[in-house]
Amino acid sequence: MARVLAAVCLTLMVAFGASLPARAQPVATADARAARTIVSAQLEAFASDDAKRAFSYAAPSIRQMFGTPERFLAMVRAGYPVVYRAAGVTFLIPVRVEGDLVQGVHLTDAAGVLWLATYRLERQPDGTWRIAGCDVQPATGKMI
Repeated sequence: MARVLAAVCLTLMVAFGASLPARAQPVATADARAARTIVSAQLEAFASDDAKRAFSYAAPSIRQMFGTPERFLAMVRAGYPVVYRAAGVTFLIPVRVEGDLVQGVHLTDAAGVLWLATYRLERQPDGTWRIAGCDVQPATGKMI
């Protein structure tokens, strides 16, 4: 467990700046549940090649960057194969960083290799959360 926490902290420090541990805050249960629901739903949409549904969980900045669900799906398929077709998914404890929610997820690829996906979610004006970014790195340690 200590290795998992260290891996998450290191990834978050790289993604959000070296002073992250001082800024990380706990996440309310409802927000943690919402993050898990959104990320799970997007992973399910990728697994079924439902570009439109996967794109709907992306933050406006991501939707604007890619323009169409098809371009978004093509980018994920090419650049994030473990996200596109995760063979296993384990959610870690989320944290709040500068207003955003950060959700770590261990993903296993088809070859059994473990990856750490760090999702950044932004709260929208209507109160919902949307995925504003995902960093994927090889995970350290072993699952037992």
